[in-house]
Amino acid sequence: MSKEVQDKAQNTAQEKDWYEDLVLRSGLAEHSGVKGCMIIKPYGFAIWENMKSVLDARFKATGHVNASFPLFIPKSLLSREASHVEGFAKECAVVTHYRLINDPEGNGVIVDPTAKLAEELIVRPTSETIIWNTYKRWIQSYRDLPILINQWANVVRWEMRTRLFLRTAEFHWQEGHTAHATAQEAIAEARLMLDEYAAFMENYMAIPVIKGYKTESERFAGADDTYTCEGLMKDGKALQMGTSHFLGQNFAKAFDVKFLSKEGVEDFAWATSWGVSTRLMGALIMAHADENGLIIPPKLAPTQVVIVPLINKQTKERQDDFDAAIDKVKSELQGLSFLYDDDDTKRSGFKFAEYELRGIPLRITVGLRDIDNGVVEIARRDTMQKMSVPFDNLGETVRNLLTDIQNNLYNTALKFREENTTKADTFDEFKEVLNTKGGFIYAHWDGTKETEAAIKEQTKATTRCIPMDNPMEEGKCIYSGKPSKQRILFAKAY
Repeated sequence: MSKEVQDKAQNTAQEKDWYEDLVLRSGLAEHSGVKGCMIIKPYGFAIWENMKSVLDARFKATGHVNASFPLFIPKSLLSREASHVEGFAKECAVVTHYRLINDPEGNGVIVDPTAKLAEELIVRPTSETIIWNTYKRWIQSYRDLPILINQWANVVRWEMRTRLFLRTAEFHWQEGHTAHATAQEAIAEARLMLDEYAAFMENYMAIPVIKGYKTESERFAGADDTYTCEGLMKDGKALQMGTSHFLGQNFAKAFDVKFLSKEGVEDFAWATSWGVSTRLMGALIMAHADENGLIIPPKLAPTQVVIVPLINKQTKERQDDFDAAIDKVKSELQGLSFLYDDDDTKRSGFKFAEYELRGIPLRITVGLRDIDNGVVEIARRDTMQKMSVPFDNLGETVRNLLTDIQNNLYNTALKFREENTTKADTFDEFKEVLNTKGGFIYAHWDGTKETEAAIKEQTKATTRCIPMDNPMEEGKCIYSGKPSKQRILFAKAY
């Protein structure tokens, strides 16, 4: 093994250790007693709840409503759509029995062999099949359409190699499932929801994304088209952050979901599905965190501002003055999410490090000297810059700083993506960029599955997407040399 390959392998291991260590130390999540599954701790779940709240409001503003469907799917339903079951078969957890008993031979609790299910149940990896089996009862006429339903749920995909938030056997997500009278309506729905995802990722998560079409090999199992939002993480790898699928009439035909049109013609309904998951938490970490810990964008931070008082003997001698100053600070922050940490069992230096680790956007420090000077000290988490701010301007200054932090995080991530996006014209150049720089690579591809598979096998890079509104550009495929009409996006990915 060459030194370059050894160094790269070591760096990859260090990056993985850094990520895992940060998730654990910052109190976002931890491993559970179930292999491959995680416990999302209160701080991590608070961030996820903020994400859910924003997304849920956006979904409802576009006419969608929430519902809940079963966790279990009869195996016969999953088998209805051939490409769908083929795509998920290796990841399915299967329930075969419904009761446990004490082993008569004293070996503890065992499965009751007499309690075998008449039909095995799949723990949902996704809900298209159970939902379209339901839609058959709900849809008879064009008057029943469109159906615009979203579900917040947990799903199980039996992953062999797991990583907190990014890839776990069980994860939280939302999955939208809609039915329409025409293909045009369904395509418009799938594109609309992709736009909603991209707007959320950029405006709230402060992560720029590239919207595009997946190649046929990378599409969702059972979809006619898959649209994706691709983000670039600080380690130079891509992350598929959200997808939206035009399912055509595949599931309607599999479950015989027909409707009578205005013209009295019977037809199969047209479908979409779309989803984002707790993988977004992983994106938030890897796009913004630094050597000091997390950096949470203000729009998603459970705590936007923390107030740390500098308490000493003199403070207690002037308690009334000090309390009045703290009350003034709190009144200036009304409407924001803030925390006042007056725990006198911890030193201020410890608190500073703890809140930097947790990524709280702003820290306000209040001491007697500051009070006498009519100011407080504010520290930004994104730049680590400190400044003195007068009490009278505090509220306006804090709000402006939070806006500036949000914008700075996005612009920093955008600059990083631009600096780490490369055009490659030959396969050697392609491999050189992957091995030395990483990031996004725009390259010509001949459009065949064989070439796509060969590039992946030899480099571990995958086709991330064909960007929407991609410019046409005559060229030659970097691998086969065959004609190509456009460059597409490649990267190593999670």
